[in-house]
Amino acid sequence: MSDLRRRALGGGKTISRKARSKPESGLSSGNHSPNGSPGNSRAGSRANSQPGSRYASEDEFASDSENDDIMTMSTNSVDDDEDVGNAWAERLQDRVAELQDRKRSSVQGREATLGGYSHLLKHHFAQRQLDRHVAELMPILIRGVRSGHSDEERLRSLKAFTLTVLTCPSETVFEEAFSTLKAACHDAEEEDIKVEAIHALCIAVTYGGGSRQAAEETLDFLLEIIESDGQSVDASDSGTVVTAALQAWAFVASHMEDLTVQSEPAIEAFMEQLDSSDPDVQTSAGVNIALLFESARDYEEETGESFDMQYNQHRIMTRMAEIVRDSSKTVSKKERRNLRANFASIVTSLERGKGPGYSTAGRSGPNPHKGGSKVDEQGDFREFGYREKIRIYHQFLLIDTWSLHARAELLKILLGGGFGIHYLENPVVRDILSSAEVEFISNQKKKK
Repeated sequence: MSDLRRRALGGGKTISRKARSKPESGLSSGNHSPNGSPGNSRAGSRANSQPGSRYASEDEFASDSENDDIMTMSTNSVDDDEDVGNAWAERLQDRVAELQDRKRSSVQGREATLGGYSHLLKHHFAQRQLDRHVAELMPILIRGVRSGHSDEERLRSLKAFTLTVLTCPSETVFEEAFSTLKAACHDAEEEDIKVEAIHALCIAVTYGGGSRQAAEETLDFLLEIIESDGQSVDASDSGTVVTAALQAWAFVASHMEDLTVQSEPAIEAFMEQLDSSDPDVQTSAGVNIALLFESARDYEEETGESFDMQYNQHRIMTRMAEIVRDSSKTVSKKERRNLRANFASIVTSLERGKGPGYSTAGRSGPNPHKGGSKVDEQGDFREFGYREKIRIYHQFLLIDTWSLHARAELLKILLGGGFGIHYLENPVVRDILSSAEVEFISNQKKKK
């Protein structure tokens, strides 16, 4: 995996947790970002993306896309009936050939081909099948983003591009695609295209050969969208685009070893978005605040130096309590319930220095007078602890840091029902989630 990590922004983020034994790599400064800084623009997010999960859930694993498969089903049975055996690989080769034969294709034909290509990449790990075609495919997909003859062709080209990078990481595609992806964030009329362009930019800078400088510029670009409520990319007051920018910011930031430079302007922007009328924006802003405080704790643990955040934790927790109380007047009962659960997790994280989904509820320890152990690790009360888990087949991934949470949430959006198969087979996805502890489900538990 060392080769792969060198390709991801020159590496991945080193998450400093004493309990962790698996290393993740850090950003390098070897590559250079393309000419022109993205500092004056930002990217958007997907229309039907949902921020955050219900933190207390252990085995819910539903796709964030209304049009995608339910993840619990797909992680246990990924293949469609027509994909049994190696039939899917033959169909993928047909789609690749159709993409390469652009001159004899119609707009509708290209849209259908891109849709089929993305479906196959989402539900199968196809690196072996794609490797020899990637050099030719990438310019085709980038051209589709830049000059597609319909909004649908541009949208599907973006999705195909992102899935191709996740399948076959590259050391050069970020520079090749950067200007086109940035332009799509600005000039697209449809919010969905802006959102997919943000996702593509986010994956390209981390696994398409982006340098540390390029990652920092991308964070600035995304922060500008957040600060301007989407206006910087002509999506004024779009909760969808701002939510996507928040999620993408967290994903890229999770690959950075040091966020000291970004923390001050970022937390100011996130605090302002807590006042948004969109509960998805509020939740994503809260998650990003928790990520910054986690980064500060890690920095202090690693360096022994103080990392003074601009906002104190008590002020943030008070504000979140006010938001939950006042939300009853503005949002639906379901949205209020989700907002309350997410903010409760964030407040616990700030109070206790924990990651997402930590439950302070618990049960009494064993009674030594009734055959239990004489000494319980936490006295007579055990907290449930971390409850945010992702179930894949007969195992759980424990999500116990905000960095890991940010990565998993974006991957669920991008891969939908194919998340499970990619975690099991795709070294890129496995590397992105490499810090997650794995809990295997015993046979006895499975029978229940």
